[in-house]
Amino acid sequence: MVKETSLLYKNRSIKSPEDGFHLFKQFLGELDREYFVVMCLDVKNQPTHINVCHVGTLDSILVHPREVMKTAILSNSCSIIVAHNHSSGNPSPSPEDIEVTKRLVEAGELIGIDVLDHLIIGEDDFVSLKEKGYI
Repeated sequence: MVKETSLLYKNRSIKSPEDGFHLFKQFLGELDREYFVVMCLDVKNQPTHINVCHVGTLDSILVHPREVMKTAILSNSCSIIVAHNHSSGNPSPSPEDIEVTKRLVEAGELIGIDVLDHLIIGEDDFVSLKEKGYI
């Protein structure tokens, strides 16, 4: 493997949920269905890879921890932040969002990749499941 620098993410260390929101918002702006995205981070919390893991329907998405962690493992990640959009514009977490987050955290603990946060992106705002106490 060859380590390459990234012009798009250079000097962008993720220090807060707001930092993650601003970066994810570029990918999840005005979409008509739900997208589940994984941001892979190095030991300095700098993004090394961003991947759209799953594409759902207007109001739901099926997320499997295997596919999320596959991206993290192949990117040699120390940790990840996941995010998805709510096409309704309301970023309130559903019970399914909370359950997926718990499953991802458990899978991450098992293989040694920390799930730092799960952001739900709305129209102009977001919800951090870490700040809400689910992680």
